[in-house]
Amino acid sequence: MIIDFAFLGETLLKLGAALPVTLGLFICSFMLGGVLALGVLALRMSRWPLASGFAKGYILIFRGSPLLIQLFLIYYGLGQFGVIRHSFLWPLLREPFICAVLALALCTAAYTAEILRGGLLAIPPGQIEAGQACGMSRWLLLRRIIAPVMLRYALPAYSTEAILLVKSTALASLVTVWDVTGVAQQIIQRTYRTMEVFLCAAAIYLLLNFIIVQLYALLERRLTPHTRQNPATVSLKPITKGE
Repeated sequence: MIIDFAFLGETLLKLGAALPVTLGLFICSFMLGGVLALGVLALRMSRWPLASGFAKGYILIFRGSPLLIQLFLIYYGLGQFGVIRHSFLWPLLREPFICAVLALALCTAAYTAEILRGGLLAIPPGQIEAGQACGMSRWLLLRRIIAPVMLRYALPAYSTEAILLVKSTALASLVTVWDVTGVAQQIIQRTYRTMEVFLCAAAIYLLLNFIIVQLYALLERRLTPHTRQNPATVSLKPITKGE
């Protein structure tokens, strides 16, 4: 098999032109999903059975059903309700990009809420008690102790969810969002060169995920400075006579 570098370069340029759409899908759904996850987490940890039960049901539905079906239900299903078609939301909900962002955000919020709940439950009770003993208010305790420690514990799983979200944006092409995968399918329909086109698309997704992994690694190092040890600053215990 002869490698057509000219075709690969042309394909990468065409797919690169669709990269802003993929990044837009990821960033918007990631941010919206994060906000929704905090709300779901608050309901999940609530002492009220109704609020906690609603959060449990939400997590069960969006983690237990395929993302593709959720996307189809939002894009094709919401338009069947006259209340939605005649509401102020319809100009937004009829847009494929908005529907894709909404589906991705609702799904990732369910996973993120459980990831954050695991990090919250992993916080040593002694740290919270120490903050309370120092006279910290509830908001100061949340900002200085609970949130940083929770994020530190949840970060490895949260980075995995971010990577999965990047790959999940490829499903948006099924509702006519012309992201990297959508443009790749258009090129294949014209050229019938599946292998080369999808290899180029896979390389772009791989590069995106590599960047995300590096960003999370940088954030993890910032949140855990005590795990870094500089040999130049290590103080050696002097050896006295007789030891």
